[in-house]
Parts: sequence; structure tokens; C-alpha cells
Amino acid sequence: MTKALISVTGLDTTGIIASVATRLSEMNINILDITQTILDGYFTMMMIVDLDGAKLDFEEINRRLQPVREEKNMMIHMQRMDIFDAMHRI
Repeated sequence: MTKALISVTGLDTTGIIASVATRLSEMNINILDITQTILDGYFTMMMIVDLDGAKLDFEEINRRLQPVREEKNMMIHMQRMDIFDAMHRI
């Protein structure tokens, strides 16, 4: 299974989770785990997703998240889990 970690941060607004989840669903990306919180008006979400169903390369998936970034004025960062895990083993 090819996993990625997606982080979403910015000012809290209505529909952030729905917008990100809808875009992922459109690409056939499954959300495996999710956590979110709001701290003093700032929204933070971390998701672990399964990229195997996407049939798109990593860069194209990241590119297709751009409209959500712009619409919701959020920072959305996607990182491969294998790289993330390797970085934190050192």
C-alpha cells in the first residue's frame, strides 16, 4: 500500500474537511486515518491516505489539490509516508 501524510493548516472556515475529502474521493484516494483540531481560530488537520487507487502519480495528485488550497486559503502539504517514516527513524 502506498501511503501519504497530508497536513492542512490555516484560518478556520466552513467546509475545509468536506473540500479536501471530496477532492481526494474524486481521485479515488482513501482516507485511512484523520485528526483535526481548531486552536484559537486556526484549523489543523492531518490525514493518512492510501494512494493506490488513484492511478495518478504523486505530483499530479498534489497539483489537483491546488484548487482547494486556493479556494479555502489553506496550506496543504503532502508527503510520502515511506519518506516521512525514514526521516523520523534517523
